[in-house]
This record gives sequence, structure tokens and C-alpha cells, in this order.
Amino acid sequence: MEENKKLKFAIIGTGNISSEHISAVQNIDGAEVTYIYGRNESALKELASKYNLSWTTDYQSILDNPAIDVVDIVLPSGLHAEFGIKAAQAGKHVVVEKPIDITLKRARELINICKEKGVTLGVISQMRFSDGMQKIYEYVTAGKLGKIIQGDAYIKWYRSMEYYDSGEWRGTKTLDGGGAFINQAIHFIDLLLSVMGPVKKVTAKTRTVNHNIEVEDIGMAMVEFANGAHGIIQASTAIFPGLPARLEIHGSKGTIIFENDKIVFQHIEGEELFTAVSDDEISGAADPKNLNSGLFIYEFEDIISAIKQKREPKVSGEEAFKALQLILAIYESSNSGGPVEL
Repeated sequence: MEENKKLKFAIIGTGNISSEHISAVQNIDGAEVTYIYGRNESALKELASKYNLSWTTDYQSILDNPAIDVVDIVLPSGLHAEFGIKAAQAGKHVVVEKPIDITLKRARELINICKEKGVTLGVISQMRFSDGMQKIYEYVTAGKLGKIIQGDAYIKWYRSMEYYDSGEWRGTKTLDGGGAFINQAIHFIDLLLSVMGPVKKVTAKTRTVNHNIEVEDIGMAMVEFANGAHGIIQASTAIFPGLPARLEIHGSKGTIIFENDKIVFQHIEGEELFTAVSDDEISGAADPKNLNSGLFIYEFEDIISAIKQKREPKVSGEEAFKALQLILAIYESSNSGGPVEL
């Protein structure tokens, strides 16, 4: 593909996150959003008018349109692979919001069809592109923290019952796939795995304590990583008023703590102590719309570059598969009452 070709995107879905995706792509020189698809005609018309897009309620017309290069899927989680597979079969590059899907079988089918058709698959996990995470990757790779001995993720957020009632799919096993772990905590679980590497074993317990939903709103997992390190993952949408999401990386020579989208504590042997305050204005702790929009731009820039250079994006289908695999193992462990080997 020509480096100077402007990629044409179609947004598939009209939910809360649609505007973030549209705005991010429209801020990149090498791409533009031209179409939006959905089933809610009033929401479609509103977004199409706001961003000057063409709209349709016919997904096949998107697939048949040779002017559309990339299909960006922001539908309920349980529909990601279904719509992504159809797009890949039509020769479109595919972007899906997290999670890649809600079952390993469908996620693998999506990954495989994209490889077979020679199209790029990118999964949104924009937190990886923050300056703080880039610094953590640099320090861990350089061995500045010494031997990594523990990695923890704490996502103690709050969602009202009105949030779950705002969409028929929210809080359902069929389309949401689960609760706090697969929907909210997945971003920091992805960050944890990107630093710590693969998981060997997990023991977990999840419950529903504060919402009338069929999936968990609180839970904890004890993790044993393949490198011998250990970790704790706590996830909730029942903790009022909602606290900053937190990643802690502990090594034999230092500790780094990351909150929301930046480093707030860093103490490494031989270096000066650094502390800061996290920015609640860009926290999703209590409001899913409070996001750092710039991080979406960074990830879409990487995906667009990957398409043009015919390489894997940083958050590929295979990378996203790892977070889904761990989350589903957490659910399996909670259901069985025992540890699960990955």
C-alpha cells in the first residue's frame, strides 16, 4: 500500500466510544472516517451530522464498498469477531475495541481469517501508548528494576445501575461476556501482561455484590507468572466513588506505580524518589466518558502505520488474545473454586 494513500474508515456502532474513535482518526493526516453503521437510526443521524459522515443501517453495503479500507468495530463485545470476520472476508482491514471478543474460539477465528486474507487486525488498548507506560517498558527492558518479583493491577471503579441499564447488552453474559474484569479491568490486565509476560496459573473469586446484573461486579485473582513472579488483580465496578486504576511493578531494585495514565511513584536504587498525583479528570473510575483522547490517536497512528507498512500493530490480535485468555481463566477458576493452569 502506498505510504501517502489516505485510508478510509467505516465506524461500526454508535455507542459511547464511537466519538472517541471518530475524533482520533479524523486527527490523523493519513486517514479519515467516511461512513458509520448502526441499527439505531436516530443515533446514526446524530453522529453522521456531527462529524459529516455518510450513514447506513446495512452492514453489507459497507463490506461491498470498495472505497472503504478499514472497518472499525465498536459494537457490544460479543459481536466483535462476528462482524470482524465478515469484514476480513471482504478484504477490509479490521479494528475492534477491547476485548477482541468474549470467547477464545471466536477470537482465534478472527485472528486466523485476518491472516488468511492478508489484512491487518488491531485491537484497541490505548493505555499502552501513554508516556508513563513507555517509560515502564524502557526501564524493565533495561533491567533498572532488577529482577521483577511482583506485578499487580487494581481497578476499583464504580458504575451505577443506570450505567448497566443504559444498554440491553451491558452486564450480560451473552454480549458483555462478563463484568468488571472483561469490560473495565481489561485495559490494566493488558498492561500487566505486556510488562510481566505470560501467566502460568491463576486462582480467582468473583461475585456480584451491588448491581442487579448476571455478571461480576467485584473480584480478585492471584496470579503466578511464567517468569516466577507473582501478582494480584482486583477488579470492581462496585467501589464507590471509584478510585484511580493502578498498576504496580516491583523489582529487586525498585518499584514503579502507574495510575490512570501516568507514573505517580518511582523509586529505583541509586535514583531520586519521584512522586506525583494522578489526574482524576482523565480517569474512568466513575465515568466511562472520562478518557485521555490523545492515547486513541497514538494507537490509531500505529495501526495505520502497520497497515501501510504491512506489519503487525503493537496491539495485534495475538496480543489481545492474551488478556482475554487470562480473564476467561479467572472466570473458570471462580466457577470451579480451584486454580487454573494456562
